[in-house]
Amino acid sequence: MPPTPNDSPADPASAAPRRRDAARNRQMLVAAARDLFAREGLGVPLDRIARAAGIGNATLYRHFPTRDALIEEIFADTRTVFARAAADALAEPDGWRALCGYFERIFTLVAGDRGLNDLVTATARDSRFLAELSERNAATVAALVARAQEQHALRTDVTTMDLLILMGPLVRAMPALTERQPDGWRRPLALLLDAFRPTDGTRPLPGAPIGPEHLEEAFFRLWEA
Repeated sequence: MPPTPNDSPADPASAAPRRRDAARNRQMLVAAARDLFAREGLGVPLDRIARAAGIGNATLYRHFPTRDALIEEIFADTRTVFARAAADALAEPDGWRALCGYFERIFTLVAGDRGLNDLVTATARDSRFLAELSERNAATVAALVARAQEQHALRTDVTTMDLLILMGPLVRAMPALTERQPDGWRRPLALLLDAFRPTDGTRPLPGAPIGPEHLEEAFFRLWEA
């Protein structure tokens, strides 16, 4: 027997409520995930997110088949935010101020969001989203390093990877640093950045600089620690 107008899958009267329900479920999942990620980090179990949203696990997985898919949805605007920070830093003519300003801006963003903290120190393995974010950040830092060195504001033997490898552990320590003092990260960041400035009698750096592949491995181990 052919379907009646009331039960036809193509019936707009029955399809519209399903679309509204699906859209509402997705919004509730995104809101719950955003809140839990911000407070506890990206490792929150997906079933907790589903419960917080008042939605079943099956519905969550229909909308977001993988954790990476959910993370990309939550942090979709992060690329824009980081791109804006990069553009502002590159527009600053003073190389040292530009470099410090960029890191201070990124740290300010990360300080208020545990999920973003996890995101910027996460390994980019098997995630195009994380890989793109990491590559853009590294390119920005490389440009800022080059200009600061051209202006003799940064040690000439410092590499982009030197900065990134040392910033990672400081970012990971941020929840502890900000637990009692929201701006507790500013002091160690200032000390760290000042260590890269050229001074009289500066000793040459020992050993060879690390490559990007070693940075990825270091962050992977930092994430697992």
